Amino acid sequence: MAFSKIARRNKIKTRIRSKVSGTAERPRMTVFRSNKQIYVQLVNDLEGKTIVAKSSRDLADAKGTKSEIAAQVGKLIADAAKSAGVETVVFDRNGYLYHGRVKQLADAAREAGLKF
Repeated sequence: MAFSKIARRNKIKTRIRSKVSGTAERPRMTVFRSNKQIYVQLVNDLEGKTIVAKSSRDLADAKGTKSEIAAQVGKLIADAAKSAGVETVVFDRNGYLYHGRVKQLADAAREAGLKF
């Protein structure tokens, strides 16, 4: 029985979400990657609320490759998290491989001062 890419990702995503949970002090930083955009949000799972959300659509002058844009979004979310009073997060790659755009976003967020 062959699985589709989406079914495979959902299986991985379920496995990750059983272990990773966000709190008010340490929210879950989840990434969604579409073909054109990348979205990231900080979620408090205990209350079921999104603390901060940013995406590549928030960038006014998005120039460069998708990986470079993902790095800009990583810096953007780190700045927004600091202004919301969040220092540390739990990273949720959402079933995607930690590679390419997801890795660029995470590294840029770390460089901007977010701890995970």
